[in-house]
Amino acid sequence: MTSIPDIALNDGNSIPQLGFGVWQVPVEETARVVRQAIEAGYTSIDTAQGYDNEEGVGQGIRDAGADRRKLFITSKLRTRDQPFDAAIKSFEGSLERLGLDYLDMFLIHWPVPKHEMYPDAWKAFIRLQQEGRVKSIGVSNFLPAHIERILQETGVKPVINQIEVHPEYQQLEVRNFHKRHDIAIESYSPLGSGAVLDNPVIGEIAKKHGKSPAQAILRWHLQQGLIVIPKSTHKVWIEENIAVFDFELDADDMQKIAGLDRPDGKQGSDPATNNDLW
Repeated sequence: MTSIPDIALNDGNSIPQLGFGVWQVPVEETARVVRQAIEAGYTSIDTAQGYDNEEGVGQGIRDAGADRRKLFITSKLRTRDQPFDAAIKSFEGSLERLGLDYLDMFLIHWPVPKHEMYPDAWKAFIRLQQEGRVKSIGVSNFLPAHIERILQETGVKPVINQIEVHPEYQQLEVRNFHKRHDIAIESYSPLGSGAVLDNPVIGEIAKKHGKSPAQAILRWHLQQGLIVIPKSTHKVWIEENIAVFDFELDADDMQKIAGLDRPDGKQGSDPATNNDLW
């Protein structure tokens, strides 16, 4: 069984550095892929209310027969449920759908800044953590200004910000802000939604190490101290993505990948302008 290192969080808890994401995993496949991921050695599973597959995640956990205490389960709050009372109720809905009595981590999925609700959601998260219903609380897609606001209003910092990071969109300035505030970065779309896999520089580095392009990219994330949550619905790739602890990129590899960063490399929505409620 692969041994995945832990990353220490600023609240005293820790998270496996490599986890399994289920974004865009069809409902009918979720239980199977989560079971296969746990059987392959993943202990961290990342879902969200907006993925509409929390029930499948819960079923996959039960099907795998895993020890709940050895798992790290994350979900995220729907954007429409950010008012304080709605956030509490929404969290309870996640527990019910997952079939769990606590979460290891709960994140505000998007700040939707135009609606001015995310500070209330953060206050609800603090309450949930104080009550012991969630161990760690964090955010996703937050810009530094959003983090500064919740810090000013509550004095409680998130443990993690889950943001888009990959070789063609490295977000160095944003990552430096988080480093100064001791907030971990969790990379979503770590392979650039597949767009980076065909990059010839990545292909050359992967061939050099006898690994796949995906494995080379995941190794790049890990060596920078980033937390990473690749997703796949294929058993062979689920197993391949966790087999990244038996090699190391050298300084030349890392320098070449550093040169792939592009200002237009972003694949997903802009947190500053995404104000959709769902």
